[in-house]
Amino acid sequence: MIVKIRFPQGRARKHQRGTNRDLTAALGALLVPASLMAYSLGFWRLASDMGLAGQFDITGAFSHWQLWIGLGVLLHATAISLNRHARGGDLSMPQVLGSLPGRRGPRTEELKSRVHAASKGV
Repeated sequence: MIVKIRFPQGRARKHQRGTNRDLTAALGALLVPASLMAYSLGFWRLASDMGLAGQFDITGAFSHWQLWIGLGVLLHATAISLNRHARGGDLSMPQVLGSLPGRRGPRTEELKSRVHAASKGV
């Protein structure tokens, strides 16, 4: 015996741009103190290595200042992007990070032409 269940057709879903702006505002606001904490741990470890601060008690993989400062930069860039989206802009990567190696986008050809012109000495 085969039983078929039929559900009524509902309204078609619409994709609305800019939904969940309050959630992105809250997450962006929470990431700013987290990035400041990562920066402070990174600079504490760096100062500890130079003998300017007390002993850094975190051991293992998280005992390197490069990791903490890099994490702070990543969290800060994410917070900037989320806060920009929450204020009505598009959810996009900051322009500073747009020229990283391996990034493909509409400006890739422009960057390649600049590098080519610079290598020719123009």
